[in-house]
Amino acid sequence: MSYSQAKSGEPTSSAPIPRHHLLKFLIPSVIGVLLFLIPFQIGDSVNIGMGLMADGLQSLLGDALPAIAMVVLLMSVAVTLYVKAAKPAWAQDGHFKDMFDVGAIWVVMRLLGAVFVVMTYFQIGPEFVTASFTGGVMLNDLAPVLLTFFFFAAILLPFLVEFGFMEFIGSIVRKPFRVIFNLPGRSAIDATASWMGSGTVGVLITAQQYEQGYYNGREASVIATNFSVASIAFSLLVTNFVGINHLFVPFYFTVVVSGLIAAVVVARIPPLSLKSNDYYEPVGCQISEERTENVGLFRYSLLQATRRAAGAPGPQALVKLALINVIDIFLTLLPLVFAIGTLALILAEFTPLFTWLSYPMVPVLELLRIPEAQAAAPATLVGFADMFLPAVLATNIESELTRFVIACLSMTQLVYMSEIGALLLKSKIPIKFWELVVVFLLRTAITLPIIAFMAHTFFF
Repeated sequence: MSYSQAKSGEPTSSAPIPRHHLLKFLIPSVIGVLLFLIPFQIGDSVNIGMGLMADGLQSLLGDALPAIAMVVLLMSVAVTLYVKAAKPAWAQDGHFKDMFDVGAIWVVMRLLGAVFVVMTYFQIGPEFVTASFTGGVMLNDLAPVLLTFFFFAAILLPFLVEFGFMEFIGSIVRKPFRVIFNLPGRSAIDATASWMGSGTVGVLITAQQYEQGYYNGREASVIATNFSVASIAFSLLVTNFVGINHLFVPFYFTVVVSGLIAAVVVARIPPLSLKSNDYYEPVGCQISEERTENVGLFRYSLLQATRRAAGAPGPQALVKLALINVIDIFLTLLPLVFAIGTLALILAEFTPLFTWLSYPMVPVLELLRIPEAQAAAPATLVGFADMFLPAVLATNIESELTRFVIACLSMTQLVYMSEIGALLLKSKIPIKFWELVVVFLLRTAITLPIIAFMAHTFFF
């Protein structure tokens, strides 16, 4: 412990931890855990605290949400064009410059997203944009969920990441996560937040941790593409949709086993293994999980947590951070999600692209003894456009085993452009589109044989 740390009031390794530091760690962290990591059984559904709040807001706003989404996207375009043309003083540096003084490609994507949403809302223009299964999915199904979910995620995430909980868990599980995944222990929080809440929440946490200097470029890329597991709630939706809800326990067990094996392998091979270990340049490395004090693991983890809590932002700074997060997500992320998601769905629904690409999968499925291989093949790759599309295609397949395999595979591929892919491309995490394609294919190649083996051996 340095002199400056001791002078600032932080406890040394042998001194008692100040009660106010302990409470400042415990109270917000418990709130964060209750909101993001603890599932609740509500009737027939499973959800988390933040999800219940989002559902409540969604019910309250109801049919107004598509119109709100359209207004948000139009505001994004208006503010972006104003900043590019007028160059106001408030957007010359800092957060607002990063958000709105963007390159030409991002301006085009925001314009495209706004055009798609206006066309879909007013049902004008070509059907391939306005159809219920392309633009309609994005505007009427996905946008309301994202608006409400991201609103509460942006406001409430600080409870989970700013008051020492990441440090506490990161120190506790540092060794197994380093050995198994070659990742820092705090990445366990990303995985848990994804499993219990939403894969997008996991990616948001990862992006923030990278921009704050707690993950390097390789770690952030690996975590975002391998730990953004679909939530239990979404998994229940998929199993019900494809008619295998009676197999939910073996289904989710298969998803977890195959997903963890894929994470171990993909993290250690190109392109992710070749990623730089450099930290985000504006902040540099802000973490050390190596134990530097001669105390037990639990006390060391508690010391790390209370030190972070002691330096946590005050109420005013937290409110400012929450507002910036909301503005960033609503005005820069949602337009990108809408543009990329609509384009991906158009390619999937109105072109034979995924059917052509899936031809090599037919003999693979036949080798794995998957019935109806010809019908199932497109469902193995269409998940790159949207995670729910494989389930849509699977409903036309009679074989329960095949529907089981497709449903499991769609949950383990993880990289889909209508949401996760768009969020990653917009973030500061150093990952390119072609790398997302490769990771998707690698995860497909690794998990499909495992899923097929487990289905044949244990469940069918």
